[in-house]
Amino acid sequence: MSIYQHIDRLAAYALAHQLIEAQDKIWAVNQLLAILQLTDYTPSGKVKTPKSAAEALTPICDWAAAQGLINPDTITQRDLFDTKLMNVFAARPSEVNAEFAVLYQTQGPQAATDKFYHDARALNYIRTDRVAKNVVWKSPCEYGELDITINMSKPEKDPKDIAAALQVQKSGYPQCLLCKENEGYGGNAAHPARQNLRLIELDLLKDGQKWYLQYSPYVYYNEHSILLSGRHEPMKISKKTFERLLAFVNILPHYFIGSNADLPIVGGSILTHDHFQAGRYSFAMEKAPAETKFKIKKFPKVKAAVVRWPMSVIRLNGTQKDLAAAADYVLKKWRNYSDPQAGIVAFTQATPHNTITPIARRRGKTFELDLVLRNNRTDDTFPQGIFHPHPEIHHIKRENIGLIEVMGLAVLPARLTAEMKALASLLIAKNVKAIYKDEMLQKHAPWAEMLLQKYRFTAKNTTAILKKEIGLAFATALEHAGVYKRTPEGKEAFARFIKKL
Repeated sequence: MSIYQHIDRLAAYALAHQLIEAQDKIWAVNQLLAILQLTDYTPSGKVKTPKSAAEALTPICDWAAAQGLINPDTITQRDLFDTKLMNVFAARPSEVNAEFAVLYQTQGPQAATDKFYHDARALNYIRTDRVAKNVVWKSPCEYGELDITINMSKPEKDPKDIAAALQVQKSGYPQCLLCKENEGYGGNAAHPARQNLRLIELDLLKDGQKWYLQYSPYVYYNEHSILLSGRHEPMKISKKTFERLLAFVNILPHYFIGSNADLPIVGGSILTHDHFQAGRYSFAMEKAPAETKFKIKKFPKVKAAVVRWPMSVIRLNGTQKDLAAAADYVLKKWRNYSDPQAGIVAFTQATPHNTITPIARRRGKTFELDLVLRNNRTDDTFPQGIFHPHPEIHHIKRENIGLIEVMGLAVLPARLTAEMKALASLLIAKNVKAIYKDEMLQKHAPWAEMLLQKYRFTAKNTTAILKKEIGLAFATALEHAGVYKRTPEGKEAFARFIKKL
């Protein structure tokens, strides 16, 4: 197939997904020819429309690499190049925002986000071909069905890319991956291309401070989106946070939204830029029932309860205004609350330890906030965090328990795929010695010994058992992150804090 046929197939894909109109085709083809440094073109006639952007782009990138237009031929360089190609079909930000506003007003919030999400996928900003590589399953436990994801979507850096990134002169623009200035940015070896990124501008509190909605390029759940501040400011949980979260679900009531905590260890991977994560998905924590109902005296109209969940969650229901004020009240109480008997210490000298991971959603006409109590203290026994996955499960999960994990979705490292495959055959053979000797598997050896005492492994059941036990290990990680344990003593300690409210 000639390069002209590949160009026509990409144009046919764009037409099929309504990224361009028929009258735009010649113009779009000419833009592609310029990027590919071609001055000649022969139309192919009727071509078969590719099923995905990746299917259309791969042969063009193969051709470009052979011509030296992609050099070195690495995943990073291909991403920079294919994003430049897809930018041809991306509408201007003003057009995207205008279309979103019209759909919102005429057809409703869901229609507006449906189109925005469709375009993010069609433009290959959301790399659906890579997301499809993730290993995902549901894992039942005493808290409900947890979502487990082994993250295979983000490609490993090629040594050539690492070397090239070191040569890139640091400009400080954009300041980080979450700044609004990423919209349309061409990228380089040290910064991903963002020509096909579009943002929806929102003035959540009508205070002039702009926030911007986009989708994650590597979605972990349906319509996994990011709401980022127009200012490059650090994460900070405050009353304004609760007001913004509630305002967002008022604007887009079919989405939930939450924020990572604002302290290291219990926060997310990016604490330097204030942002939230949202989407259209029901996590296990949302489905978890209330366990103990209580009243907050200052807010008699607000319904409050402790949630039956491995982490320590207070759920509030009420009006938008009441919830923001009640959540701020809980936050201020928790910021300064210590209970040494339960291991809760608010400050070490002037260093704060207590914060909250909040999640907002709509329940019909009312609003709901889940406030997850967090503490980031460390000690000699747990130098990575007392309320953090403990060493006995680091072979499965050792990273921070951020917002997505808090809600019941595990994001586990890609290494587990190969490790579980190798471990399976040795479990069937009951060869514990080989597990201890294998450099890749030895970290799993104590766990494997426990599993061999619990199960009889066969070729048919081993994969299912390992998936079940990985899910249980994640549930244990959430229990470790809970500031109040689900024991009589832990529940009693939680009740002591509730009394302070």
